This record gives sequence, structure tokens and C-alpha cells, in this order.
Amino acid sequence: MLISPPLSLYIHIPWCVQKCPYCDFNSHALKHDIPEQRYVSQLIKDLDTDIARFKLNNRALHSIFIGGGTPSLFSAEAIHSLLSQVLQRFDDAPNLEITLEANPGTVEADKFIGFAQAGVSRLSIGVQSFASDKLIKLGRIHDSEQAKTAAKLAKSCGVNSFNLDLMHGLPQQNLAHALDDLQTAISLQPDHLSWYQLTIEPNTAFYSKPPTLPDDDELWEIQQQGVALLQSAGYQQYEISAYSKPKLQCQHNINYWQFGDYLGIGCGAHGKITDELSQTITRTVKVKHPKGYLTEHRPFIDQLTELASADLPFEFMMNQLRLTQGFSLTSFEQRTGLNAASILPLLTQAEQKQLMIKQVNLWQVTPHGHRYLNDLLALFL
Repeated sequence: MLISPPLSLYIHIPWCVQKCPYCDFNSHALKHDIPEQRYVSQLIKDLDTDIARFKLNNRALHSIFIGGGTPSLFSAEAIHSLLSQVLQRFDDAPNLEITLEANPGTVEADKFIGFAQAGVSRLSIGVQSFASDKLIKLGRIHDSEQAKTAAKLAKSCGVNSFNLDLMHGLPQQNLAHALDDLQTAISLQPDHLSWYQLTIEPNTAFYSKPPTLPDDDELWEIQQQGVALLQSAGYQQYEISAYSKPKLQCQHNINYWQFGDYLGIGCGAHGKITDELSQTITRTVKVKHPKGYLTEHRPFIDQLTELASADLPFEFMMNQLRLTQGFSLTSFEQRTGLNAASILPLLTQAEQKQLMIKQVNLWQVTPHGHRYLNDLLALFL
């Protein structure tokens, strides 16, 4: 039987100074001033529409994540207005994790302090690399010193914690370069590190003109030695690309990977909502382009899809199996509404292939399974 999981809120701010060649997110290069007030007003209307559509008045809010694009292009005043209006619509939640993504080239001390005063409790800073030549190839607007300054500001501005976003497997990057980048990040003492491999995605500049990337053997060596370096520095891996100091994991992302619920408001934002009464799970996608989203009286919704029962095992596993922590069959039943017996033969196959292991009452992905995650997921299609 479906039981409503925790409910998070994702807010998408789509504008960037310029589009990065590797980025396949819904982001739009700035051509004029950002219409902050109009966009905040539309976000709140979008939220109210979703609350009414899904009858969410009695659901508590688990976390908020403001992503993009580059949310730090917004003023602290606009973020304060947005968050104060959002929180008025939900019951008080003490110690609510509220994350805002920031790029080093768009922040200064006063702005970070303003974000903290507006209610942001966690900053996620898109560094990507500390090597100047790599930042140029990635199309980033900041340099290495700005990245270090942003991390230092985040540590002292009043937020509870901060994350550094760092890539590896970059154009012409070798093992020594990758580990040097990672060591620099660690030296700045972030509470959380998102450390992940650059992938070439369709509909990006890199896809049409691919750069030269490290080969598979070097990528594997970077991964192995990088994980060891992070562990020796006291960071615990809890997801394929997420590492944190003890008890400082990103609660918003954990809810997402555990197949929790989340409202998605803003241009192109995705959402997933469980309805206990109808025993259904619905996915939503909002209007993608800012011009359409800002058009008065136009519906915010672009796609509304009820998930079919046959798709739920894969949907659940696609999220859950990214985590290092195992899951119980009870959790599977509560998050999907399906009988656990339906996936037991598939879990047994995964165990026989050494992709998963059962420990007490939890099914967990093995290191071998994380290396061949696509093969493991294919079992549940």
C-alpha cells in the first residue's frame, strides 16, 4: 500500500550569465535584466496551483532546494520574498534545510550574508575545477581564486553548511590534476562535496564538438584514488557522487534518491507526488521557457503523467540504487504500492551477479554493482 513519503520543494531559477558547453539543464543565458519580482510572483502562483491540485495543505515540508541556472544571480531581497511566501503555505518546520545553488562568479560577501538572513541554511557552490585552463574549457565565468574566496565566504556568512560541486574526467585532465583539484577542495573544509565525472550529454556544445577526455582506465584510477582521498579526509560516501562529513548529508537529495515526493516549481521544474487516497504517483513537468512561464494566465503545467505500476520497480531502483545505504522490502512496498514478491526474483538475480547483497533486512548495492549500475538497473526494466 502506498504511504506518502516526505515532501520536498524544488524551485528552479533558469538564468545564467552564459551557457556552459557541458550543461544540459534548463538554463538560459541572460540577455536583459532578470525580472525578479515577476518571476517570484509566478513561482508562488505555480506553488498555489500545485498545492490545490494535489491537496497538499496538510503535508509538512521536508526541505527546499533552489537550483538552476544560477540562483545566486537573484538578489537577497528576492530570495527573502520568495522563501517567506513559500513558508507561509506550510506548517512550521524547525531546522528546515533550505539549499541555494551559487556560482563563484556571481557572489560577494554581502550577498552570501543576505542569503543566510533570508533563510538559506545551506549553500551549494558550483566550482567544477580549481585549474584555470579547465575552467576556461568548461566555459565557467569564474577563476580559481574566486572559487576559493566563495568557499571561504560560505564558511563565515551564517549558513549551517555548504557544498562544493566538483567535476573530474575533464578535458586533458590526468590523475595528478584530478587529485590536485580534489585536494584543493578538501583544504577549503566544505561540509559536503559533490564529486562526479563529466559526461557528454545530447543537446550540448560538447556533444556536437566533443573534447578529448581521459580514457576508461584513467577514469577508474581517478575514481578509486579520489574516493580513498575523500575517506582519509573524513568524508563519508552516501551516494554515487556525494560525500559529506558525519550527519551533514544533503537531506533534500536523500529524499529524492529514496523515491520521496517533491513539488517542482519554476521553468521546466520536475515534480513527483504520491496520493494515498487514489493510490497513484504522478510526475509533473512545468513550462520550460521563461517567456512562456512568465505569460499571465497560461497554465504552468506542461506534462502531467500518472506512473504505470509496471514502471514503478525501475523508477524506484533508478533512484534508490544510487545510495550506498540499503533499502528494505517494506520501504519498496510503501513507496511503490507494489507487493515485494514482484521484485524478489530480480533481486536474487542481482545477488547472483554480485551486483547486490542482502544484509539482515536490507538490500544493498555492492561496489561492483555501483561500477556497473546501468547493468544492474537493466534487470528492473
